[in-house]
Amino acid sequence: MIRPGTPADAPACARILNGWIDATPWMPRVHPAEDVVRYHSEVVLAERRVWVWGDPVRGYLALDDLEGCITALYLAAEARGRGIGRALLDTAKASRNRLWLWTFQANRGARRFYEANGFQQDGRTDGDNEEGVPDIRYRWAAS
Repeated sequence: MIRPGTPADAPACARILNGWIDATPWMPRVHPAEDVVRYHSEVVLAERRVWVWGDPVRGYLALDDLEGCITALYLAAEARGRGIGRALLDTAKASRNRLWLWTFQANRGARRFYEANGFQQDGRTDGDNEEGVPDIRYRWAAS
């Protein structure tokens, strides 16, 4: 069910992220939903390595291949807790020996997920991002 993302997947990926933002009380909306779609079309699917799960798409992971940075890993609400996030993460791990990412401190589910999958905290901010929400940097290295 995992395949490389294509430009045609941008609207579906943006819908997943917009849905998560709208359903997360502590997450401020800093960009209108239509800008998120445009960003996914012009940047995420155009400049990053993306893997998607499902038809229709129910989850995706975006990787800045040059940096080894996971810039997005989001699942539609109905896809969570089914091993899809782990499968997407394992796909990214298979492509690199080292990965890193940021996640919000308030996102306890994501923190548990990354820690259970071998990521270790490597730094924190008090909200030095466009959302103004404190975050944590995680790193992973193949053993």
